[in-house]
Amino acid sequence: MRRGNIALSAAALTVLTFGIWCSPYVSSAKERSGSSGIPPEKAAAYVYAVIKADRTLYTTEIVNRLQAKGITTASEHWELENTLMLPAQFLQHSGKLAAENGSGVRYRLIGLWPIYQRNAPASDLERNALESLRKNPDLPITGIVSSGQKQYFQAIYPDLAVSQACIDCHNGHRLSPKRDFKLNDVMGGITITIPLE
Repeated sequence: MRRGNIALSAAALTVLTFGIWCSPYVSSAKERSGSSGIPPEKAAAYVYAVIKADRTLYTTEIVNRLQAKGITTASEHWELENTLMLPAQFLQHSGKLAAENGSGVRYRLIGLWPIYQRNAPASDLERNALESLRKNPDLPITGIVSSGQKQYFQAIYPDLAVSQACIDCHNGHRLSPKRDFKLNDVMGGITITIPLE
């Protein structure tokens, strides 16, 4: 198994395990007032803490470290080039795996200036949250969204430019609509969606 796949598998397992563990305790908005379950705001904060820790660890202790030692690099076309996946791809792929476990918990990266349109905001809540987070990245933006007959709690956290590798990728990518990111800029958001029923 390649090193990148090992790292992805370990982090995905952490997130999947957490998703399976916490999802039965997320209560609906109707039940929250008298329920002893975990409120969706708190469940989203827990999920975000795991995502942030896994992504930081992957970026600093795997990607940056292996690149600095000249062992391997990270690239957008990691599967074809036999390299590590980029930290953003790590988050997106682990989000796909988490969505497949049946808990209903989903997360993904979004941005106002996405390199690929699939990462653009999918709703007014996401678009407005990204605008708000650019001005005040201290608190997540939350709301209730519907899909068919189901309601979901959604929290959007800021995705900060914490690594020079992230900045270089976005600023240098031929499809990037924004090329002047600096360290600690809000590059986009991490949206976490949790079913309410």
